[in-house]
Amino acid sequence: MNAELIHRLHFAFTVTFHYLFPQLTMGLALLIVVLKTVALRTGSAQWDRAARFWGRIFGINFVFGVVTGIPMEFEFGTNWARFSRLSGGVIGQPLAMEGVFSFFLESAFLGLFLYGEKRLSKVMHWFSAVMVFVGSWISGFFIIVTDAWMQHPVSYAQLPNGQFEVLSFWQLLLNPWALLQYAHNMTGAVVTASFVMAATGAFYLLDGRIHDYGRIFLKVGVISGVISTILIIFPTGDLHGKYVARNQPAAMAAMEGLFKTEAGADIVLMGQPNEETGLIDNPLVVNDALSFLIYGTTKAEVKGLDQFPHDQWPTALPLLYYAYHIMAGLGTWFVLLMIVAAFLLWRGKIYTVRWMLWLLLISFPLPYIANTAGWLTAEIGRQPWLIYGLMRTSEGYSNTVSASNGLFTLLGFMGLYALLGLLFTVLVYREISRGPEPKEVTAEALHAD
Repeated sequence: MNAELIHRLHFAFTVTFHYLFPQLTMGLALLIVVLKTVALRTGSAQWDRAARFWGRIFGINFVFGVVTGIPMEFEFGTNWARFSRLSGGVIGQPLAMEGVFSFFLESAFLGLFLYGEKRLSKVMHWFSAVMVFVGSWISGFFIIVTDAWMQHPVSYAQLPNGQFEVLSFWQLLLNPWALLQYAHNMTGAVVTASFVMAATGAFYLLDGRIHDYGRIFLKVGVISGVISTILIIFPTGDLHGKYVARNQPAAMAAMEGLFKTEAGADIVLMGQPNEETGLIDNPLVVNDALSFLIYGTTKAEVKGLDQFPHDQWPTALPLLYYAYHIMAGLGTWFVLLMIVAAFLLWRGKIYTVRWMLWLLLISFPLPYIANTAGWLTAEIGRQPWLIYGLMRTSEGYSNTVSASNGLFTLLGFMGLYALLGLLFTVLVYREISRGPEPKEVTAEALHAD
């Protein structure tokens, strides 16, 4: 194996594992504010305890997100030194600000939310939840800004020594790619949190215990789920996809398996891309649909991979194609499932329809898969560029770190993260098993609310 491949696998593994945690915390941050707002407006102690329960889950996720995220900062220097040296003047600023909002704003108010309830007024405790949400979402924004500049570089100048510098920090923050990607990404985080909350409610109802909280979790999870699953497709996914088609046409062609330029291009629902023949094997297509989705007309011409030199095709093309179709396919399932669940909720029947409760319960891992597939689509689609159009991936890795050293640390990380994953599962399962209700609260006090 060559060193470049090992470094790519190393960073891919650490960032993929890491993002299992922030996607839930960013989504939960919003839903916790919803729970706290209802509790503040109605005076319900039950909704307040529900918010504090999810605050504990949030805290566990936050800790593991920090632990798995810090090594990535070091990997910029150890595995991608040439990239860091040349682009540090650009990406260093948003990454530093992400740390400020994550470690100071988000973590400080998280501590107040988890441990300050008896010392804070109800309004201030609600405010601490709001600030956790603000810190979490601003932190996510600066990460997206960093990645968006690599996808679509704006407002930069290249110095004689090859280093990049920012011309306007505001233009960097307002990069159109960043705004579209941020909206799509954060909606995806809410989808994850909605499915996790709804699945927990379904688990309680199927298990025949903690019915009151199961109903709350199911109600909030389904309502937020139906809204977010629609928004993830339109407008956020639709607008972002059209922007990719205009600015990374080779990536879009590879995502869709479009090897030849076509006027009235079909969209492939299922099939296997064959690079040797330049065809899709066993295709299931919708005629003219791709042209319509991108350009709003069924007769528009869509560029295929034949319009680009082969060395500018996305590497790992089959993986890109499958990742994109997994993301799109799961997104369709999410909308269908949540619309049916919302209908049953509206009719007041969802709490007793066991087949729907089971579907919600077993579907909770799927948003994690969809979000991972979405990030794979974005990052593999950018290849062979590390900074699109400016620096190839082969020019950015640390060529003084051998493949064997990289493989050794990768195996070490895999073993350590496996233990962290096991510990995380135990801690979250323990919290869910305990439930939101403290032992000292009696049933009479509960129903008095």
